Amino acid sequence: MTRMTRRAVIAGLVAWPALTSAQTALIPYALASKGTSVGFTFDLSGVSQSGTMPIQSATIKLDTKRLQNSKVDVILNVANARTNLPFARGPMLGESVLNADAHPTIRFTSTKIQLGPSGRISDGATITGDLTVRGITHPVILDAALYRPPGSAADDLNALSIRLTGTLDRHAFGASGYPELVDDTVGLNIRAEITRQN
Repeated sequence: MTRMTRRAVIAGLVAWPALTSAQTALIPYALASKGTSVGFTFDLSGVSQSGTMPIQSATIKLDTKRLQNSKVDVILNVANARTNLPFARGPMLGESVLNADAHPTIRFTSTKIQLGPSGRISDGATITGDLTVRGITHPVILDAALYRPPGSAADDLNALSIRLTGTLDRHAFGASGYPELVDDTVGLNIRAEITRQN
């Protein structure tokens, strides 16, 4: 993924041209064809492992004047999840863990975006949302960062990059299989390249 700076995107937001009240509605963004990945990590017998899960669909709407008003709704394709250990994929998708046959998707819907202490996304922003796994929904809080490409104009927010990171307890969602082998905590590392829609 292209390196970007948080300060650069904040500068772009500050310089965004004045909008009429009609224009301050949420602006739709779409996932770019490349540069998007949903990664997860877990410990198997004390050894860190990783995997990926493709995004099936995403609705992303940003308020470029007040980022805390933005909305994100993402659906993941469970059946096409992969791990770096091929033999672990079957048990992961099985009934006692993700139960992909009965629950083929995972959904995250944002409910709150909290900017950093100074009101900026560059110093500790979080996104809270409802995460549904195996038909069970619980709130989760993810660390959030928003970037724009280096070298782009300060007011050019046509292409942006989002990174979300956090953890969850798999047992809270009933994905409790193989407790003697797999740790309770699953890490999340989501990177998304988005482009503004006209």
